[in-house]
Amino acid sequence: MGLGPVMLDVAGTTLTAEDMARLKHPLVGGVILFKRNYESPAQLAELTASIHALRSSPLLISVDHEGGRVQRFRDGFTRLPAMRELGKIWDVSASRARHLAQQVGYVLAAELRGSGVDFSFTPVLDVDHENSGVIGDRAFHSNPQAIAELAHALLLGLKQGGMHSVGKHFPGHGFVAADSHLAIPVDEREFVDIEFCDLVPFRQMIDFGLTAVMPAHVIYPKVDSRPAGFSPVWLKDVLRGQLGFEGCIFSDDLSMEGATVAGSIVQRASAALNAGCDMVLVCNNSQSADELLAGLHWDMPVTSRARIVQMRGAAHAVTMPKLHEDPQFLKALQEIAVIGVSSPELPLV
Repeated sequence: MGLGPVMLDVAGTTLTAEDMARLKHPLVGGVILFKRNYESPAQLAELTASIHALRSSPLLISVDHEGGRVQRFRDGFTRLPAMRELGKIWDVSASRARHLAQQVGYVLAAELRGSGVDFSFTPVLDVDHENSGVIGDRAFHSNPQAIAELAHALLLGLKQGGMHSVGKHFPGHGFVAADSHLAIPVDEREFVDIEFCDLVPFRQMIDFGLTAVMPAHVIYPKVDSRPAGFSPVWLKDVLRGQLGFEGCIFSDDLSMEGATVAGSIVQRASAALNAGCDMVLVCNNSQSADELLAGLHWDMPVTSRARIVQMRGAAHAVTMPKLHEDPQFLKALQEIAVIGVSSPELPLV
């Protein structure tokens, strides 16, 4: 059985019977982990191994693990800085900032891969317009070129650690003040204003080999009346067509308030998939997950299956205990220890 187009969460630190039943459903292709799923590196490795063992074609395992406010696994993992801290270093020395960004990406990926996680939903490519609290210091910078170069360095580090990259939130969530977890943000700018600012990091990162993209639950009415994640204009015409992106497109969480404009959970998933998403996420709502698995009918394209499979982590991952015997890893830890670590975690997806 191949991987399906749905990514779900699980209840706790071990799999329940209900978790296993859902994850064996043919529509499911992946799992996203949260803080509640973590106690220690050893427990996490056992959990990921049990998830991977459920299916002959192992499910993808992902997490939102960016650094700063958004780092799901903490005790036993390296505390990673918010990306804004790298932007501050960029303002003093671009070359040093690029080097440290690569080291951060390497540590981030090596620790997750050593625990059995395939990839993180990172990097954030949003431009900091100083309007968005939910983005804020998750953004590298207010300068699109600085974002592109720092994100490229992070991508190189992720690849070095055995992990693919996911750029978010296309085409940019940084201009609107509203939080799409709680509201339906509307960005009133013209396409040309977005194109020459917020799209710059996405365009360059695609050229650098970005593996996946996550669109924003934001409406850009001058371009389309639908949020970007449900918009074939944004996903097929702009992202695939104009920017030439051929990788995987993941929806943002369909349980978020910003997704409610698309109707029921089945309608949301259908709209996202028809708009061009390869995989849809439903998080923190088991009732919606069950409704989706019971009601979604989707003939998954071969191209989508290939893009999803491509997100698997590198098979040569070093375990967490072995990492701390690796001189290259220890050097990276020492170098990034000087970067400021940001505020406590917020419950973001």
